[in-house]
Amino acid sequence: MKVWDASVARAKSLRRKANPPEQTAWKALRKLRSRGYPVRRQHPIGPYIVDFTIVAAKLVIEIDGTIHRLEEVQMRDNEREKNLNEMGWNVIRFSGDEAFHEDYLLNAVLEHVGE
Repeated sequence: MKVWDASVARAKSLRRKANPPEQTAWKALRKLRSRGYPVRRQHPIGPYIVDFTIVAAKLVIEIDGTIHRLEEVQMRDNEREKNLNEMGWNVIRFSGDEAFHEDYLLNAVLEHVGE
């Protein structure tokens, strides 16, 4: 199996296993399509699979659960974000709690895409 095929298969698996904050965020972020910003979820970018992305804006949207408070996870997140930035992507992060606030989430994303 090619690397890309494995990434796509893993992304599909992650979509099926989305946690409640990701499910809520997806429900909200899909509304951006009507504003011209289609959102993809569990999207492969290089060696990474990001939670959500708006490809046209080169924007990655990550929903961080409590595990992201751990120092070693934060170090991995920082390295990952640095690498994504080097590939030309901007990354914004929301806590799992923030993901449950649809208006906040949508407004913050729209601000990042220039609306």
